[in-house]
Amino acid sequence: MLAERRPAILAVRPEVGFPPFVNQQLRRELGAGHAIIRTMPTLSSWLRYTIAMLLVALVSGCASLPENAGREPSTALGDTDATRLGRSVSPRAKANPGLSGIYPLPNARDAFAARVLLARTAERSLDLQYYVWHDDTTGRLLFSEVWQAAERGVRVRMLLDDANTKGMDPAIATLDAHPNIEVRLFNPFANRGFRLGDFAADFARVNRRMHNKSFTADNQVAVVGGRNVGDEYYGAGTDVGFVDLDVMVVGPVVRDVSREFDLYWNSEPAFAAARVVAPVSQGDAGAVRDGWEAVRSQPDAQRYVDAVRETPLVRQLLEGGLDIEWTTATVIHDDPMKVRHPPEESDTHLLPHLERAMGRPARELDLVSPYFVPGTDGVEGLTTLGARGVRVRVLTNSLAGTDVGIVHAGYSKYRQPLLAGGTRLYELKAQPEGRRGVQEKERRGLASSSATGLHAKTFVVDRRRIFVGSFNLDPRSNRLNTEMGVVIDSPKLASLLAEEFDRRIPFYAYEVRLAPDGNGLEWIDRQSGRQETILTTEPNSDIWHRGWIQFMSVLPIEWLL
Repeated sequence: MLAERRPAILAVRPEVGFPPFVNQQLRRELGAGHAIIRTMPTLSSWLRYTIAMLLVALVSGCASLPENAGREPSTALGDTDATRLGRSVSPRAKANPGLSGIYPLPNARDAFAARVLLARTAERSLDLQYYVWHDDTTGRLLFSEVWQAAERGVRVRMLLDDANTKGMDPAIATLDAHPNIEVRLFNPFANRGFRLGDFAADFARVNRRMHNKSFTADNQVAVVGGRNVGDEYYGAGTDVGFVDLDVMVVGPVVRDVSREFDLYWNSEPAFAAARVVAPVSQGDAGAVRDGWEAVRSQPDAQRYVDAVRETPLVRQLLEGGLDIEWTTATVIHDDPMKVRHPPEESDTHLLPHLERAMGRPARELDLVSPYFVPGTDGVEGLTTLGARGVRVRVLTNSLAGTDVGIVHAGYSKYRQPLLAGGTRLYELKAQPEGRRGVQEKERRGLASSSATGLHAKTFVVDRRRIFVGSFNLDPRSNRLNTEMGVVIDSPKLASLLAEEFDRRIPFYAYEVRLAPDGNGLEWIDRQSGRQETILTTEPNSDIWHRGWIQFMSVLPIEWLL
């Protein structure tokens, strides 16, 4: 399975001889017992790399995608007001004509529980669109919930990007075989068992992915935001966890989410799973379903079963007691055909729509992006805002906290010009081992005390308008992947994020500043009740790691990041 962010270039380490995506793919394709070169590149290693790539190209020539034929177009169900969710939402929607209801989900387990409980409450339909759906504890729990909903007669449409489905074909085929479930794969790989072949022979296509994320029940309630489906997104006992943000929405904006889903579902890059995934026998399908149920007895899963049982979210929604804010909200998204057009064709891109919907900042702009590579145009734009007197603050990952080091290489070279132009930079700290396992009640905002990396993508203009979605401030989101999100006119929600920058983020993130002599950087480490510590090198990194990042920063690969 590929990293959440980078299907083409993954975390790079100096001791690896082959390019990293080759090494990681070879481990998966050949098995853990095969040797992988672990020294610095030599003539011999590059010769072996060349031979390997030639073999890959030879193998990949034997597979190609079938015609994308035989799909039946379908759309979201429009007559769902009589469902349980519809009956609970309609009275409040009628009391707030033209407005949509918004409820933020910063808490990881609440975000997971909301999806499970919506799946259990759905009576007519579930429409699920994800870049990543891992076959792990939370992924299997949600697979089971989807299956049980279909068993009740709920129509399920699952649209999954194919970049991260390696090894999941049996699960996909099992789901797709159910008469009430249809699975489609976006921009699928032709080589199901040896995906490196597609990277070698069809890189321009498979490098472009659907990064969108939404979960919609009965066309009445939707969850949109930054979280995929996987243990790291819901804090399920993994070495890596993410600070993230979703919003649960009701009212007219849900229909906009559904229209976005239908556009992607019926688009040319979305293939019926049965066209590219081999069917499974009844015995194998039974074994897959048994695996979904068996995970419930595992300790990690039990915490999530408990969270679902204890969270009041959906019960409060059904009973009209959830503290929903009613306001205007707009769904913005890329055209799915963006993955078929050259990156320069910006008319299919989300960014111009996002800029128009957010409006021109007059006083403040707060940006949260785990993968932040502004480029020269971004630096110029933020510097122009600073010159107009707009306070610009950015929160991204520190080198020690990021899950994709190569993106930090793309970001690091822009720090000095950004700071010189007036932007304030914060880099989320990597929490030490001893802080892992903190109580979930501590994890209430983007400044989390858990052992996490940043994954939320959210932007605030003038403490009034806020974007929550999948879009990162980097070339990949802007030019290569498709993205989506919702722009909300909410001083209440926007102020909550701005106040995080005011009160908490300075203690949970390093503030990066220009060194007094102007020739370097320094990191300010603030801790409550303690004196500030000034660091002159990247926190929690060694000379080899820093040197490798510096080397990667000069390579011409920014367009991939």
